[in-house]
Amino acid sequence: MAWRSVAVVVAIVIVIAYAGLSGVWVSTNTGWYLSLPRPAWQPPDAVFGLAWAYNFTILAVIGVVLSLRMSPRPLVAYLAFFAISVVAAILWAWLFYVPHELVAAAISLTACAALTIPMVVLAWREAWWCGALLLPYQAWLITASSLSWGYVVLTRA
Repeated sequence: MAWRSVAVVVAIVIVIAYAGLSGVWVSTNTGWYLSLPRPAWQPPDAVFGLAWAYNFTILAVIGVVLSLRMSPRPLVAYLAFFAISVVAAILWAWLFYVPHELVAAAISLTACAALTIPMVVLAWREAWWCGALLLPYQAWLITASSLSWGYVVLTRA
């Protein structure tokens, strides 16, 4: 039972690190970001706040639920994919906002979206509704990846 408590803490720490570290760079150098040409399909800024509130909440809830329900092997796999995908997402924020390496940032975010697929599958196998609740997060990452690639194309035009 103690390993489940550790897994819950790990899941929560991953979400807190994700929320905290990704915001460090996103909130800096806004002048540069605002000067970029925007992809036509970019949603209004308010949508970003709502999407991330949902994403962080659902990632924490599902992390806890799976930590309490899953057997150790699939849980370790889920948490590993989650942690690695978060590293890719945080790397995107740094690459995009600090050195402005848009291609590398887009690759990183695309990797993050790809790494989320096994998370959805593993969650779905344990409880279909956990996997279903991750689908909007997956869709958001795919959308964000397409936006990131859109910035690449627009800034090279």
